[in-house]
Amino acid sequence: MKRLPEISDAPHAPRRRRMLSDEERQLWESVARQAKPLRKKARIAKPSAAAVEPQAASVAAAPARAVHAAPASKPAKAAKLPRAPSPPPLAPLGRRERSQLSRGKTDIDARLDLHGMTQTRAHGALLRFLQRASGDGLRFVLVITGKGRTTGPESERGILRRQVPEWLGLPEFRALVIGFEEAHIGHGGGGALYVRIRRAR
Repeated sequence: MKRLPEISDAPHAPRRRRMLSDEERQLWESVARQAKPLRKKARIAKPSAAAVEPQAASVAAAPARAVHAAPASKPAKAAKLPRAPSPPPLAPLGRRERSQLSRGKTDIDARLDLHGMTQTRAHGALLRFLQRASGDGLRFVLVITGKGRTTGPESERGILRRQVPEWLGLPEFRALVIGFEEAHIGHGGGGALYVRIRRAR
């Protein structure tokens, strides 16, 4: 009769893990780099009812957006507003006109005296006076600036005498005035100006 081997209830001692050698590690890394995962067919998930509704709504709204969308190929050009023509430059009075004014052969249609006014007040008064003269169809007017004080610092003398010719060169005045010249001594000399009016169209 054969003798059966004895079965021991004692647990087996755990096996010790063997460390890979350098050659085995290089071989394993080479194999791991070349390995490709198996391809699995991706499951097609059924769209939920909540996802279908927004998608259907966007499909339905797409044609409406396409109708109103502007073409992307050519950007719309901004409409150019027509520029208002700038008034022509001032022209000096001719010798004949000045001579006739100084001798009284050509009438001075109106006069404006700016004596004693501040610059702000004088500017407004001159603009209104010339607007009326242009609207009334006047031809020549006399603007009296005064020669300024004879005493005091030079910078304070004859402010309006210096400022009025500069104002007449501004676009708002050039639309009303053709030209101007210093008046004859009988009309105020250096303290006054003959101004030729541009008639309103």
